Amino acid sequence: MIYLDNAATSWPKPREVVQAMARSLEECGANPGRGGHTLSLAAGRIVEGCREALAQLLGEEDASRIVFTQNATDALNTAIHGVVRTGDHVVSTLLEHNSVLRPLSELSRSGAITLTLVAPDSRGIIRAEDVERALLPGTKLMVMTQMSNILGVEQDVAAVGAVCRRHGVLLLVDAAQTAGHLPLAPLRWGASMLALPGHKGLLGPHGTGALWIRRGVRVAPLRQGGTGSSSESMYQPEEMPDLLESGTLNLPGIAGLSAGIDAARRHEAAAHIRALCRYLRAELLNLPQVRVYTPDEAMMVTFNVESVGSQTAAELLDRRGICVRAGLHCAPGAHRFLGTLDGGALRVSPGIYSTKEEIHALIQAVRKINVL
Repeated sequence: MIYLDNAATSWPKPREVVQAMARSLEECGANPGRGGHTLSLAAGRIVEGCREALAQLLGEEDASRIVFTQNATDALNTAIHGVVRTGDHVVSTLLEHNSVLRPLSELSRSGAITLTLVAPDSRGIIRAEDVERALLPGTKLMVMTQMSNILGVEQDVAAVGAVCRRHGVLLLVDAAQTAGHLPLAPLRWGASMLALPGHKGLLGPHGTGALWIRRGVRVAPLRQGGTGSSSESMYQPEEMPDLLESGTLNLPGIAGLSAGIDAARRHEAAAHIRALCRYLRAELLNLPQVRVYTPDEAMMVTFNVESVGSQTAAELLDRRGICVRAGLHCAPGAHRFLGTLDGGALRVSPGIYSTKEEIHALIQAVRKINVL
């Protein structure tokens, strides 16, 4: 089996991730932060150790600014619904994933907010000057991805962050495709919040993610409940991270994520992935009836075999033991930009364990599909 769908979820997972998850269940499977007994304290140390690792990854000295979530979608929804109020104006981009576009579009459709979506330039880049032109006196929030899950192009979030700072606008960065691959510096960028998944470039298990919130930014909780703190009060505690972490945390997932972060740090992921994508793109450009949409330095390759649809091509590759993603990838705006909204496209996203031999096998398989 050749797995090339790492932009959705990285696989295989490092062995130490599986082992850490098993240990958390076998050795200290109590509720973290819910009691003073030995097992609860041990579980709490796992949680706080991972929180510290995420804070270090983001250049944040105060680990309490890191909140655990179910995934990046949960983190993005927590941030969006937690800061936007009725009457606000929000700016985002056409390149966003539906985890951004859907909550914003629903708020807009209900009349709660007004929404402006900024289009990329011809290279797929969101320009800071276009963002600045979209801002209004009532703009509360700007939401943008650091890297589209279709184009694989890194965006200049620092330039957008400078614009947002000048205008007093909160900036929420979606790092779904960059966490574990590219440096994350939200404080330097001028970001207010950053959402990331645990199960992609950070090599953790499904059902893990995190939201970073800059000191001084308050996010209202999506849910209220038990936190293990201030239990005498019927009101949600205000201190972080308890404000946004009600209920029992995913201890096995967090244990696995902590091990995944350690493993991800040992790899030069970006250089490896870009080299494989560069090789694949160059070979695909030599094939007739193959249209490549992503640029040379992208960290994924999106293309179509024009003789067959994207879904059919993916099925044919799957029969040869090659897993890629076909369709719209939950990003309709990006496909509208590419002109592929009707039929979608094939996306190949190598990971740290992918090899040049696997990419060569994919190229050979595409050649066979191309002559059908």
